[in-house]
Amino acid sequence: MTEKVLTNKKFGMLMLFVLILMIPVLGFLFLLGVGLESGILTFLSIFLFVFDIIGFAGLKILRPQEGLVLTLFGKYYGTLKGEGFYYVNPFCAAINPAAGTKLRQSGDVGSSEAEGVPAGKQVDASVFSKKVSLKVMTLNNARQKINDVLGNPVEIGIAVMWRVEDTAKAVFNVDNYKEFLSLQCDSALRDIVRLYPYDVSQGVDTTGDGMEDDGSLRGSSTIVAARIKDRIQEKVAEAGLTIIDARITYLAYAPEIAAAMLQRQQASAVVDARKLIVDGAVGMVEMALERLNEKEIVQLDEERKAAMVSNLLVVLCGNTEAQPVVNAGSLY
Repeated sequence: MTEKVLTNKKFGMLMLFVLILMIPVLGFLFLLGVGLESGILTFLSIFLFVFDIIGFAGLKILRPQEGLVLTLFGKYYGTLKGEGFYYVNPFCAAINPAAGTKLRQSGDVGSSEAEGVPAGKQVDASVFSKKVSLKVMTLNNARQKINDVLGNPVEIGIAVMWRVEDTAKAVFNVDNYKEFLSLQCDSALRDIVRLYPYDVSQGVDTTGDGMEDDGSLRGSSTIVAARIKDRIQEKVAEAGLTIIDARITYLAYAPEIAAAMLQRQQASAVVDARKLIVDGAVGMVEMALERLNEKEIVQLDEERKAAMVSNLLVVLCGNTEAQPVVNAGSLY
């Protein structure tokens, strides 16, 4: 189904004036027919009056960034786009299967009677306008629990910015384009998250090139979001939707393993800190010995050097401040 934009229907004001003007004219003809006892004139005036009233159904008003998909006797008639006062065939019917669907998103075109409808609920579409919003909308998808590439369950949520590009595809190619988008977001999110570990891990290939890399959900969020966006776009192209952007809004380990993973992270941080302290202490001891040797301040044999190194490492690597002991006697 290809979208057909109706660009020559923007004469609603003129038709409104004509339809209103026809009412007193037809009323006069009716009275004239009754006065002349002319059945043909009377019937003709009544017949035209009925059609004049029906003609008001062809008046359509659109605000900026709104569209209206029309069908005529079951066939696609065309789409009105852009603000303006239009007049179309009064027998045309507007169609929007997603009019009664409220998701966790902004930008829904609807009446105030349907405000406050819970997210994801289907309500009577009659309280909604049949107009299709062409604005950029943000779908805040619910958090999902997904196993990463290492099998660890993580909770992740995304926000997707999207818009309707082709109204005909959105209305006719899928049953409900809003629900279709939400389901495809869930599917694409699972497809991509399963390729990455939560944190950088060895031996993991996230790009599919056969080489291990340092990609992760936490450290490569921008790359992950871009891949999610591209995957969603592939899935919703047939529905006439364009994905503008996708961003990760929430990322954490699942509650059942969060405590264990926190302990693991703390232990890793402690090991890294200790390693840094030891590396620094060894460097300081080495520098101290070199300076003592260069200045020839004192001559130390191997045993005394070992004792000095041991004492310095204890002082530099200890968790508490060292209590110095002053040796007033001979070094030997």
